[in-house]
This record gives sequence, structure tokens and C-alpha cells, in this order.
Amino acid sequence: MSVFPKISFQREVEEYLTKVFRNNELITALGTQEAESKYECLLSHLSHPPGFTTVRVNTHLASVKHVKKLLFEEIQKQFKGLCVPVLEHPKLQDILLIPVIGPRRDLKKHAPEVIVGAQCGYAVLRGAHVYVPGIISTSRFMKAGDLVSVYSDIEGKCKRGAKEFEGVKVFLGNGISELSRSEIFSSSGPLNGMGIRMIEPVYLSPSFDNVLPSHLFLQNLPSVVVSHILNPQPGERILDMCAAPGGKTTHLATLMHDQGEVIAMDKIANKVKKIKQNAELLQLNCIKAFCYDGTKALAVEKREDEQEGPPFLPESFDRILLDAPCSGMGQRPNMVYSSTLKEVTSYQPLQRKLFTVAMKLLKPGGVLVYSTCTITLSENEEQVAWALKTFPCLQLQPQEPHIGGEGMRGAGLSLDQLKLLQRFDPSAVTLQGMDINSLQDSREDDLISLANKDCIGFFIAKFIKTNSK
Repeated sequence: MSVFPKISFQREVEEYLTKVFRNNELITALGTQEAESKYECLLSHLSHPPGFTTVRVNTHLASVKHVKKLLFEEIQKQFKGLCVPVLEHPKLQDILLIPVIGPRRDLKKHAPEVIVGAQCGYAVLRGAHVYVPGIISTSRFMKAGDLVSVYSDIEGKCKRGAKEFEGVKVFLGNGISELSRSEIFSSSGPLNGMGIRMIEPVYLSPSFDNVLPSHLFLQNLPSVVVSHILNPQPGERILDMCAAPGGKTTHLATLMHDQGEVIAMDKIANKVKKIKQNAELLQLNCIKAFCYDGTKALAVEKREDEQEGPPFLPESFDRILLDAPCSGMGQRPNMVYSSTLKEVTSYQPLQRKLFTVAMKLLKPGGVLVYSTCTITLSENEEQVAWALKTFPCLQLQPQEPHIGGEGMRGAGLSLDQLKLLQRFDPSAVTLQGMDINSLQDSREDDLISLANKDCIGFFIAKFIKTNSK
């Protein structure tokens, strides 16, 4: 059930993607009509939020059952008694799933308008309230306490402080203004804090602002799957090469019962600070975070200073997660993708540099998991084909759990190899709305199956290093 226009790209990026999703291998297997239909379906899905909110329970501090009870009570309070289930996942036993209610098409629009930036708008579609930094414009006489309609400036054309906006805007729902226009845009006014409390969002999801912060971590479902596939064991030495903001890092530490060592790296200092904050919040002590460029993390010779941080000697790690920087085209919702083709194609060489370093840092017999949150072949299946050709010591491994689809054709991999890969493809399910009646009529198994498919676009490959050559 599509309520938003399909995602738009710059023309050269659209032409590039059209070729990717109409490649010869794919057309031969599916036929032109089905391949094109799947691609159009994907573009529609990307502009809409996933059908479920996924939260990972910090099992280091609390049981899933206990947190499920607390979360159910919190959602009832937020939704004013509306009974939305909190579901456990049979194959991912540390997550909880909350179905998203929407799109709600019968909401009345109000004259006072608030325009928010695209990123703020996407957060609102996934359950957030509107915070002051995200507000670009409001109606002229908006006061605190006003009932307002909130819109997203998806093309970034609205001028900050404007009193009206006639450009392309997408309706996100209604809320109550916490501040007046003059307070929001005053030079000495609040630079943060809540600006609009959403009371009638188009998509109804719980807000997690200060909700059980040490017990829950908001993550997309495939991002949780990745850590289970790496399967770290207590006492091992693990490297998370591109770790910010620390969701997977803290998950790895939790799966190891906080025993062993998880080294987390990111080259941006503020992001490393966030990893440390998350580790502290979740009370995990085996994480050591460093501000360092992963492409330079391999030491040529043993260092004199006995420092524990990067660069590291070859064959230093039992398992490595490379959740690589990528073009991010699998993120949802996203209505306008603004990157140029040059930017999109710049990721493949960077990923290969990181992969080469990871391969050298891995012990023989060690496991390397490579993942991205994008949909291209060049950053996913083509990288697997390149890795297998470049490093004969690497072998593809089956993934457990395997709840996404298989890899996409077009990179010359065999059908057996594609089956070992895991691609979460939002177009694998029909875009459908969920209202409270259809939710109550649904079987839990059907909802879990839907949650496995109606998530962000994501890719996972698992390798084992057979020897040190």
C-alpha cells in the first residue's frame, strides 16, 4: 500500500541501477517483465518505513521475557490502551518485534504547518518525535500548544525560518507544538529539545526516547542477524573494523557474555565516543574502542611500545566483522537519494582495501563476515566474487540463521555460492499496510515471516580462512 512516491535518484544513478537490476544473468533467470516488476517494487519499498520496529534486548542485564513485559506496558501507555503485540523471534532470541500501524490515510490536516528536514522526517516515520534541530520552517503565528501538521522537505529546498513553503513536501502526521515559532527560531532560543510531540503520525511506532535505555538497543533486523552469523565465543579476540555507532559491537560483546576482547575501530572521533557511551550504558567491559582508519590497521612489524590499540600484527583476531562503509541505498525510508554516481562507485575500492586488511589480520581458521546496507551488485556479490578470486585461502560458509533471501545474480557466482549469501530484499514482499484489525486477525508465524522480509535492504557474506597464504 504505497502512500509516498517511489525513491528518486539523480539521473546517472538511476541509469546505473536500472542496468544492475536488468543485468543479463537476472533477465535470463527471471524474464524481463518479472525483473522490472521486482525493481519497481523495490523502489516503492525504499521510500516507506519497514513494517516492524526491531529492538535488541541487552541480555547481559535482563531477560527477554522481563523486557518484553516492560515494553508491552510502555507501548500501551504511549498508544493509550491500543493493544499492539510485542513478538519474540524464534531464530533471533534476543530481539523483540513491534508491528508498525499504518499508513493511516484518514488523518485530518491542519492549517498550522511545520516543515522538517528529510532525515528528521525519516526518523518521525519510524516513531520519533520532532526535535528542534530538525525543524526548518513553521507557520507565521504558531504558538506552544498548537495542533500542527508536520511535513518533510524531501528535496531540501525549504529555507530555514520560512513562514510558508510551496515546494515538494510529504505529510508525516499531526502533533502538538511544544514551543512557539519565535522560541524555535530565536537566536538565543533552544537549539535542542523536543519541538513537536507527534500524536497522530501516518505510521504509528513507539518512541524509544529514554525508554529502558540500558535494556534495549534499536537496531534493524538484518543488523542483529550479522552478529549471530559471526557467532563470537567467550574468550575470543574479535575485531569490528567499522564499528560506529556500536550496535553490532555491543551485540558481539553480549553474545560473548562480556568475556574476551572486542576491538572496535572507526576513523571519526565523535563516532568512537558514541561507541564508548553505548558500551558504558549497556555495562559491557570487554569493548575497547579506537579512533583509527581501518585501511591502515595492519602493522608491518612488532611495535616497541606494547600498546594494545591499532595497528595490529597479522593473524591477530579469531573473528572479524567488516560492516563496510557503503552507498547506503538499502536504508528505509528514503524518498530522495542525493549521492552522485561518482560517490556511489567510490565505495567499491575502499571496501576492497578494508577487506584486504581484514583478511591479513584474521587467524587461519578464523571467520570473516562482510556486510553492507546497500542494494548494488558492485558492493555485494561482485565483492564476494573478487574476494574468492583474490584470496584462494577464503571459502564461503553457510550462514546461521539464514532468514533473508539468497544472493542476486549478475556477478558470475554459481547458484550454490549465491545460496550461501544472504540478501535482505524489501521487494520480496508486497507493500501492505497494517491496521489494528488486520493485526489482530494475523497469525504470529505470518507476522514473523513478514518481519523477515519487510526490513531494510542488507547483504551478508561469511568466509572462513583455511590457511595463512
